Amino acid sequence: MNAGTTGRPKVWFITGASRGFGREFARAALRRGDRVAATARSLSALDDLVAEHGDRLLPLQLDVTDRAADEAAVRQAHERFGRIDVVVNNAGYGHFGAVEEVTEAELRAQLETNFFGAIWVTRAALPILRGQGSGHVVQMSSIGGVGAFANLGAYHASKWALEAISESLAIEVEPLGIHVTLVEPGGFDTDWAGPSARTSAPSETYDFVREAAARRRGAQAPGSPAAAAAALLEVVDSEHPPLRALFGAQAQQIVTGIYERRLQTWRDGADLARLSHGETSQGAPAGG
Repeated sequence: MNAGTTGRPKVWFITGASRGFGREFARAALRRGDRVAATARSLSALDDLVAEHGDRLLPLQLDVTDRAADEAAVRQAHERFGRIDVVVNNAGYGHFGAVEEVTEAELRAQLETNFFGAIWVTRAALPILRGQGSGHVVQMSSIGGVGAFANLGAYHASKWALEAISESLAIEVEPLGIHVTLVEPGGFDTDWAGPSARTSAPSETYDFVREAAARRRGAQAPGSPAAAAAALLEVVDSEHPPLRALFGAQAQQIVTGIYERRLQTWRDGADLARLSHGETSQGAPAGG
């Protein structure tokens, strides 16, 4: 049985626990003796976990876009277990489509789930964590929350927004004893790009974009969600957990490349930055 850094098993609240990362996170926590409130759109997807772990698992039916339901689910978990130690905002999906192809309704739906859903759950949990003087909010982001690729603009918008607000949150709640971690996975063996994904109506104009994206995904060796769960246990058990955690061997290489290119772009634009501030390239005031 896990004692972590607190001397007792942890209580988790995990959204999107029916499959993929969420399911593996719940399974890993339960198998080491923790207690888990796991949400899913369909409770039948959690039947086997209930059968295996009994009352240490609280299955909750939830659509995270329903703010009132988010608040009720968090409240129910707290009433059942008496505390919440780890909140994992995992529910979400990928939306494929070029920016010109994505409809307003599709873009709003992507943000409602991936961004607002995570925020409503977080806000529902914060009074409980503040009252405890401890807790850990884990936001499932992506390397797509750091960089952007073609045909995924709506998805990137949702994850970049989640990254920004979570970094602000981390600064605000650290003095209250609450940690925030953004988990940024690369490619993993989940159905993120399969049944869970949504796709805009394609136009022939952007067929070349989809073909290039398919070649890129096909060249990647996906990671194991079970291994990611083991890594998450290390994160939540850490006395000083990181604000950001890259998951997957390829994630480190991809993100490093993204930042190296950005840094070079900013270095190349140093003269322009000075000029826009009213200085010449030699540092003297413009016009002096």
